[in-house]
Amino acid sequence: MNVFLVIFIQALKLIRLVIDKLSDVVYGWWLDESESLPPLKSPLLLDPATDLVAKIAAGKLSSEQVVTAFIQRIKDVNGILNCVVDERFGEAIAEAKQIDQLLKTLSGEKKKQLFQQKPFLGVPFTTKDCIAVTGLSWTAGLLARKDVKATYDAPVVAAMRRAGAIPLAVTNVSELCMWMESSNTVYGRTSNPYHTGRTVGGSSGGEGCVISSAGSPWGIGSDVGGSIRMPSFFNGIFGHKPSTGIVDNGGQLPLAHGDHNKFLVTGPMCRHAKDIIPMLRVLAEKKESILRLDERVEMKKVKFYFMTSDGGFPLTSPIHKDLKIIQEKFLSSFENSFGVKPKRADLPQMYHSLMIWSNAMASEKKAPPFCAELAELKGQINPWLQFVKWCFGFSSHTLPALGLGMLEKFVRTDTEMHMDFIKMGERLREELNLLLGNDGVLIYPSHSTPAPYHGQP
Repeated sequence: MNVFLVIFIQALKLIRLVIDKLSDVVYGWWLDESESLPPLKSPLLLDPATDLVAKIAAGKLSSEQVVTAFIQRIKDVNGILNCVVDERFGEAIAEAKQIDQLLKTLSGEKKKQLFQQKPFLGVPFTTKDCIAVTGLSWTAGLLARKDVKATYDAPVVAAMRRAGAIPLAVTNVSELCMWMESSNTVYGRTSNPYHTGRTVGGSSGGEGCVISSAGSPWGIGSDVGGSIRMPSFFNGIFGHKPSTGIVDNGGQLPLAHGDHNKFLVTGPMCRHAKDIIPMLRVLAEKKESILRLDERVEMKKVKFYFMTSDGGFPLTSPIHKDLKIIQEKFLSSFENSFGVKPKRADLPQMYHSLMIWSNAMASEKKAPPFCAELAELKGQINPWLQFVKWCFGFSSHTLPALGLGMLEKFVRTDTEMHMDFIKMGERLREELNLLLGNDGVLIYPSHSTPAPYHGQP
């Protein structure tokens, strides 16, 4: 490598390190105070969703009790966290009462059959405000859509309803779901339940927050570049981005075009890991069989690999020391528990993962410009003018959205460098498939740091 390029890269890393350290000090001084959440009023709020179903089926709990408990919890915490942006509490309680009345009329065998047909009967769920739920806000964080309500259910919401689950509310997102802070000019900013001065992530940040704070036992998220994974990590819950093409992405905003519909994946977010597979079965519908979820997994026959970072790309933050310590402890505990020692993966192309992803997103010719999406496809906004207005508090858009709008003006897909990154991504995909196959797991950080302070990303 050219010696000047090496010096330039090292200088960039140093600048990034200094910026990270300074921002930690400044934002820490500014936002280090945190508002505590009120204590739980019901122990059932901590139960896995599938356990709640079992208790309803056994007559130990009523659906109304469960739904009412989660509604009360949302009311208790939402003034602090601002995670729920629209709700259907009255309808949810009415539906729960109908379920309870139905169960009272059924014999044991009939009741058993009903729960086999509707495995989530009587348990509430939430989803994000870019996934359509009839009668609820459907803005995707865009101010121009502030009064828009969905007139139908997205396929994943409809699937949960068919399974007997009750939609409770929709939760906050980043503007057009394209940033890692769930903040917009429609509903404002969502705060982390563990530290209200820190971000919940995005774009499924409101969803991660409401589940983490026990306002919902589980919910539906979507992920094109970390939007399930980062909020789950920042809020201390479980999230899963399934394989492409398994779960229907319909009824979401913004509409995914071409290859973007492969990058975008809808999936479960839960307080308890045991709820992921049952929920994924329902969301996957007829494609569930592709996942082979009923096959027994023998841990000693699975190939486990790990990476501690992307290798130190200069535009990404270095892995935080606490995450390194946690990963070391996890790897040691994993080996002691299962007798399997994960191997260090050698994937040098991961160093360029940020550039691979951003160029892949830019390469889809069917996708409208982001500035057009911000204008609801009615022309395009002028990001430079909007930035000037933002500086004086008059823009209807967030700074990250305007930044992305300005950045896309400089993106060129007809350059050799762009094609190099596209080919690099294809090689990395082949390397990952070869390494992991059908029985491999890669342990990798969900983000380079714990939840950043508000506005720090």
